Amino acid sequence: MNKLYYQFPGTWFGDCMPFGKGDEFYLFHQRDTRRPVPFGEPFGWSLVTTKDFVHYQDHGVVLPPGGKDDQDQFIYAGSVCEAEGQYHIFYTGYNRDYSAKQLTSQVLMHATSTDLLHWHKTNDELTFKPQPGYDADDWRDPWIIWDPENKRYLLILGTRLQGPKTMQTGRTVQFSSQDLQHWNFEGDFWAPGMYTMHEMPDLFKIGDWWYHIVTEYSDRHGMTYRMSHSLKGPWIAKWDDAFDGSAYYAGRTFELNGKRVLFGWVGTKEHNADDGNYEWGGTFVPHQISQRDDGTLAAAPVDTLWSAFAKGECLPDCTLTGVYERSVQTLASECGSLFAFEADLSYDKETSSFGILINGNPKTGEAYRYIFNVSEQRVEFDGVPNYPWFTVMNIGLNRPIQLAPGRVCHLQVIVDDTIVTIYVNGVALTSRMYSHHGGTLGAFVTNGSIHLSHMELHRGLR
Repeated sequence: MNKLYYQFPGTWFGDCMPFGKGDEFYLFHQRDTRRPVPFGEPFGWSLVTTKDFVHYQDHGVVLPPGGKDDQDQFIYAGSVCEAEGQYHIFYTGYNRDYSAKQLTSQVLMHATSTDLLHWHKTNDELTFKPQPGYDADDWRDPWIIWDPENKRYLLILGTRLQGPKTMQTGRTVQFSSQDLQHWNFEGDFWAPGMYTMHEMPDLFKIGDWWYHIVTEYSDRHGMTYRMSHSLKGPWIAKWDDAFDGSAYYAGRTFELNGKRVLFGWVGTKEHNADDGNYEWGGTFVPHQISQRDDGTLAAAPVDTLWSAFAKGECLPDCTLTGVYERSVQTLASECGSLFAFEADLSYDKETSSFGILINGNPKTGEAYRYIFNVSEQRVEFDGVPNYPWFTVMNIGLNRPIQLAPGRVCHLQVIVDDTIVTIYVNGVALTSRMYSHHGGTLGAFVTNGSIHLSHMELHRGLR
């Protein structure tokens, strides 16, 4: 069981609907019991609050699901906001039996509150039924913001056009309102023709840039974002249009007191095996989001979470050289199941690849690794050795990264039981790792040389 990242005992963390008030983040989320399988037992929204992403206060179920025959038999994702003198939830009511009865299975619904803990369902769902031409079984995950330029509320949601599920007609659509009661359908917001479905859309502004996030499951199985100087577009992609790899799913952001956090989850794998496919739901993992000089978004450990680790043990600087070969060196042993590691790393111009080894066993040579492929400008997660083929199902567990000889990369690694994340100059890559081969931390280089400095290993929490 994870010691740092949040997961309510006996349940698996699903989509998160973040909110913030004062100095506290509110994590409205789904808890799947997996009785007997994912999505087996209907769920509503539960709530935990945190100020530091280390300590959490549980508030239990705050928006319960409806009955077997109700539209909101399951309560899928939605949005929480404060407006018009109270708090609002716009959520997706889903009934898994409705499609067979020729009824609309997914509809947007509404609830209100005065304290964020006790909610009243208004049941005024008819306003938000799927519009003609859109898929009535894929109409979900609303997100609401205030549009200051047009002085209106804007609600976006993920959907697709009617037709075969294989068609890449996923899109974000939009509604507008002056009072949160009367809504006008405004048509497509972003329809790139790239994905089967848009899930968990998000929309926010930093400085001069608007950012639109969606999660998709038909291309890289992950999150992607676009940028624009206007809500009307065009929505452009930069060199890095994501936050993490395929293990990190359905994240949304919230900004509180100048800190913007991405609230996503890391799925478990079938049979708790490295070579299994990812399942729906898992463990909550936050990233802290900031804006680079070129407008792109960078991911880093949440500051309070990183500072919660124990005082660091300084490791000696080292240089690894592998001429026409690979050179490997152990950096630390007996790291434990919860630790953080950071270092500055640079490489010379002849280097082919380099990386970090985690949970290694020097006697067998087995480990997990983050490998930086210099010519491909990419970091990837996999197992060592990849034998018998393959040891880790790592499709999508790679990220683009801008590397250059002599340029210092700052690495931060967090390991919490089966979850590992590396952060490198604003790029994050998370994975599961179920086979604990050993407790060593190491580094390697192929056909070149790397230098590691300012290394610190933090074992456990303060």
